[in-house]
Amino acid sequence: MTEYFMIVDTETANSIEQPLPYDIGYAICDEQGNIYLERSFIVAEIFLDMEDVVGKACFANKIPEYWDDIKNGTRIIKSIVTIRKQMWKDMKEYKVKKVGAYNMAFDKKALNNAVRYCLKSLIRWWFPFGTQFFCVWNMACQTVLNTTSYIKFAKKNGFVSKSNNVSTSAEACYSFLTNSPDFVESHTALEDVEIEIKIMADCYATNIQMITDIDPQCWRIPQGMRRELEVKEALR
Repeated sequence: MTEYFMIVDTETANSIEQPLPYDIGYAICDEQGNIYLERSFIVAEIFLDMEDVVGKACFANKIPEYWDDIKNGTRIIKSIVTIRKQMWKDMKEYKVKKVGAYNMAFDKKALNNAVRYCLKSLIRWWFPFGTQFFCVWNMACQTVLNTTSYIKFAKKNGFVSKSNNVSTSAEACYSFLTNSPDFVESHTALEDVEIEIKIMADCYATNIQMITDIDPQCWRIPQGMRRELEVKEALR
């Protein structure tokens, strides 16, 4: 019997500490990455009523694209209550118990903030009670990114920070998996969900036993592989 997962992504305004999502995308899929349902919503209370805050968001340059999508029906504006009700309905229909994101800690915080802020804490939690959360970022750091082939790819293509840490971003991960070093992440919620599903499926395909829990320090895992590789190269 197929087990269905939900992958969610948000694009947010305000601060990293108190993110408020103006774009929410999600999809229901299986372990192999087959997608059964996709939805994309613009949050009315934030996108429209907090125009000044959204205008200062990291990817505010995409606002004209959002308006084009809204006009042609690609995306729809809905209230936060309507979006949450639809997500709950979809989870119930597909019997979804597990919800993930590339950085689940951040997206869960953003969605909780959305209902708390927009509804003045009348509702404080976004997801149904008992929802199990998993982090695709943590999964990737233990599998596809924790390999000598990824470390070499990252160094060759500039996915390395000033402190010499290899990137563990979704963009870097998807670039590696598709051998597309020039790939640029859309930074629109539903489109980012689609690449995260690809990453999740490739993690499962490795058949490596993973801890799927949220772990903000997971980025450190591939750095061990990087150091090991550097030592081997130094000894040659």
